Amino acid sequence: MKTISGLFTDHYQLSMAEGYFSAGRKDDRVNFDYFFRKNPFGSGFTIFAGLQVLFNLIEDFQYDSDDIDFLYKRGFHDDFLDFLKNFRFRGSIYAPKEGEVIFPTESILSVEGNIIEAQLLETLLLNTLNYQSLIATKANRLRQSAGKRSVMEFGMRRAQGWAAIHGSRAAVIGGADSTSNVQSAYIYDLDSSGTQAHSWVQSFDDELTAFRTFAQLRPKKCVLLVDTYHTLNSGVPNAIKVAKEMQQQGHQLFGIRLDSGDLAYLSKKARIMLDKAGLPEVKIVASNQLDEYLIKSLIHQGAKIDVFGVGTNLITARDDGALDGVYKLSAVNDRPTIKLSEDVAKVTLPGKKKVIRYLNGNGEFYADGILLSEDDPDDVDMIYHPQYADKKSMVNGLEKENLTSKVFENGNVLTAKKSIGEISEYRSLRVSQLADEYKRFEYPHIYKVGLSSNLIQLRMDMIAESKRSK
Repeated sequence: MKTISGLFTDHYQLSMAEGYFSAGRKDDRVNFDYFFRKNPFGSGFTIFAGLQVLFNLIEDFQYDSDDIDFLYKRGFHDDFLDFLKNFRFRGSIYAPKEGEVIFPTESILSVEGNIIEAQLLETLLLNTLNYQSLIATKANRLRQSAGKRSVMEFGMRRAQGWAAIHGSRAAVIGGADSTSNVQSAYIYDLDSSGTQAHSWVQSFDDELTAFRTFAQLRPKKCVLLVDTYHTLNSGVPNAIKVAKEMQQQGHQLFGIRLDSGDLAYLSKKARIMLDKAGLPEVKIVASNQLDEYLIKSLIHQGAKIDVFGVGTNLITARDDGALDGVYKLSAVNDRPTIKLSEDVAKVTLPGKKKVIRYLNGNGEFYADGILLSEDDPDDVDMIYHPQYADKKSMVNGLEKENLTSKVFENGNVLTAKKSIGEISEYRSLRVSQLADEYKRFEYPHIYKVGLSSNLIQLRMDMIAESKRSK
């Protein structure tokens, strides 16, 4: 069954594609760059996610007879529709590894191909990479706050529809340990987990019977929700009774869950009660509108919480509803192109490019350089600020990595498929190579991203040429 079709795009993409076709330009070769202009959440960096999903979606990005009929009724012409019947994306994609740490203004992904296929891919690519990179970045912030404590994503009911599927995937890439989303767990081989709702407890005549019944039915990793009536006077004491009964039957209560009230206070009191009852192994799970700041605060207060369940604020990426990733044309038939703007930050970088990461000798990231594809990295001694050329950084002699490589060509994925766990491990490794000042939640240090002198010169020449031609 298809996930999507070639209709998963904006109308104007098809209008432009038909225009290129009718103008006899279907064989023009182009290069588009994907990049974003600011990190979400005030963060010092972003986690790149969604690449493997994009590969999968490209397989289904084509037009069957129903799609063609639909477009015909929307006024598209027969000759163009005949062309679409055999459409497949056969271009090339250059990108970093999924889970990579990336920064604003970098041409982090490039698409090469004919002008129609590259244009039609835009909306699908932006939809996939922007959202998953956003959620992975949010999840990584939660992981930073939680430290070694577990984080469970359970925002499916608050997600924007089917975004929950990709959101759960991205959350685990970013550092969540598990998800409540069973569909995502099935598709992406994630660890699914969950406790119980207040409705379960309310549906029984009393809380103790509700706990006993649930423990008998689900003794493995059993977690009891203790705040339906009164957390300390009723919920925790009843959970302790059931935990003792489970021990007699050869089982162990995994944990209790707090979902309301003062989580720091209640968790500390509950921990004392559990330990006094000889149940130090029983974990405390907490939920209720958690985010990275509240988790950080709870830990600072000495809260005895072992597992954080995060829903709304993770899956909806509060307080940044979208990553502002864009897809801009940078070359046509090997001729560099540029988009100009009165807003200097929106002037694009012309030509085909690559991104080089420089390390400081201790394995830490120092700066990223955006170079023209023909630049020899060994000949680049200095990189320059994208807007203020007087700001520059010496990179001569530094260890360097080519951040992007060809990952897709002519319908084939060129890299080995990674499990979500492997992608998350790579994300963790790369984040560990960032100095702490870039990881601050408040006013993080700005990571250096610079341009090669040749790219600076090309941009200046094209701006000057544009002024002369007016």
